[in-house]
Amino acid sequence: ELSVALYRHLLGLRESEGSVEQSAAGTDLNLLCCDIDPVLIERAQQHSPFPASISFANLDIMDSSAREPFLSSYLGRFGRSTFDICFCMSVTMWIHLNHGDRGLREFLSFLSSLCEYLLIEPQPWKCYRAAARRLRKLGRNDFDHFRSLAIRGDIAEKITQILTNDCAMELVCCFGSTSWDRSLLLFKS
Repeated sequence: ELSVALYRHLLGLRESEGSVEQSAAGTDLNLLCCDIDPVLIERAQQHSPFPASISFANLDIMDSSAREPFLSSYLGRFGRSTFDICFCMSVTMWIHLNHGDRGLREFLSFLSSLCEYLLIEPQPWKCYRAAARRLRKLGRNDFDHFRSLAIRGDIAEKITQILTNDCAMELVCCFGSTSWDRSLLLFKS
């Protein structure tokens, strides 16, 4: 739903308009939306009003042996080696919890090399604690890396430091916080 809404917004289509021809004929805009959950991807593919322009792919972005050939192939279809913009919405916490501090740094480094602009929505530390609490309530062990994470506290600030200091990106704008108290940060290579 977010991808379709974003696509409509970027082309200036109203909610009731179902196709590009109705408003922005000739505009060349393609979105690639990736998620690790194959059920979400299948549902998105089935309900997309713009199947020719919005591609949905089941992809573990942390698996370099899967992502590199897939993304190279996708970008190659358009004669590109990078994206104009990447949107990373509600993902950083899961990367961090499942791959640790090193995984988060690798993820951010990879993203910064993949696009000119990066819009990122980091989850605050309280979301990490809530996710760990939910896991414990289900009778399962903590996330592998939860207790050993050194990157804690103001996660948005830490991600900003990593992207600006280690990845040579510039913070262009902080769009404030969402209703879930998550910052929306725009970076430029």
